[in-house]
Amino acid sequence: MKKILLLGTALIAVSANAQSPELSSWIVNSLIQTGYGGIETNVQQVDYSATNVYVACTCIPGYDIGPWTSNPNTPANQNFVFKITRNPVENTGTKTATPMGHIGVWSNGVSIFNALDGMSYNNQGVWHQDAIPNEGVSFDDCLGHPAPNGEYHTHLNPTCLYDDDNFTVHSNLIGYAFDGFPVYGAYGYTNPDGTGGILRMTSSYQLRTMTTRTTLPNGSAASSAGPTVAATPLGKYIEDYEYVSGLGTLDEYNGRFCVTPDYPAGTYAYFVTIDGSGNGVYPYVVGPKYYGTVQSGNTGPASGHNTISETVANFSTAGIQTLEELQLEIYPNPVAEQLFLSAGREVLIESCKVVSANGKVMAEELPVAFVMTNGIDVYALPAGAYFLIVAVSGVDYTLRFVK
Repeated sequence: MKKILLLGTALIAVSANAQSPELSSWIVNSLIQTGYGGIETNVQQVDYSATNVYVACTCIPGYDIGPWTSNPNTPANQNFVFKITRNPVENTGTKTATPMGHIGVWSNGVSIFNALDGMSYNNQGVWHQDAIPNEGVSFDDCLGHPAPNGEYHTHLNPTCLYDDDNFTVHSNLIGYAFDGFPVYGAYGYTNPDGTGGILRMTSSYQLRTMTTRTTLPNGSAASSAGPTVAATPLGKYIEDYEYVSGLGTLDEYNGRFCVTPDYPAGTYAYFVTIDGSGNGVYPYVVGPKYYGTVQSGNTGPASGHNTISETVANFSTAGIQTLEELQLEIYPNPVAEQLFLSAGREVLIESCKVVSANGKVMAEELPVAFVMTNGIDVYALPAGAYFLIVAVSGVDYTLRFVK
């Protein structure tokens, strides 16, 4: 049975301006609710400086988890403090391989793991097992399970965190990799500039054509052979896959530079990859290597317990809005002449601007009247995709429309 996390008055989503999604995307448990084992769920606190965000979390989600077939481990409070850079950059040198353990964090404070399960054929460290076909029996309905240290995590699409059945809109921003770049669900804009409708993002990896496991994906000879394909079908090991540039919409790190609802000026972003039936597709979340530069403190043994040694502000109670308090809608969409904005109730719109897909401000009003529904003239805009960014009570809301 599939479970979807619903945000209401109990769990509060912190919101901020559209330029700070690394602050605004976390699911903060402001009412100190508990979940599995009586442990507080989701994110407990978000602190930030000009350069970093510190996310305190238990690694226990706000939805039901378990049971885990053939897995004797028990989820436990990890007391993590993850450090996320606010200024991610491409690593222009040798890219960093995603390690064992957490490689990023979902917006509910649960750890993201890579495709590996830590085992290799005959323990030789040459043919590494893919966690999904080898450990999948132990996943719960939300596709997660606990590690031996009690760290609950997912290796692939977190089905209970967002609605992965909704292919009509751009997927939510559902986490961050430890190089600071965002992770989205399975669906994005067809074109990187935000135009062309919605498309399921696709991996550029494919299974290799081989009957014996004697060569590695780069063509070099393996130092030891793996099991024959007849004995163990392709897909059991990550070396069974090869990257083919342009095969899918995503690059070798499972991301691309593109416009998103949270980054109307564009950003590099990772996407989870699934097939048309919702099954995970290798490399699942972040590719075998990070695209960006990885900060220290988040990866490796005993990591994820960063000490804050700089001046920070607390964001967990700043600009909080429950999703039930304000429901902004725009219509018609696509629009020809006048776009209507409805708030569902009377609110003071402090500012309202239209931003193009490449980040250019096309129109701006400050302030706008105390309204429930307001019309916005867009007849002079060229055809294309745009973002309407509306500020209410210090919180920016971003809505996409097409002219």
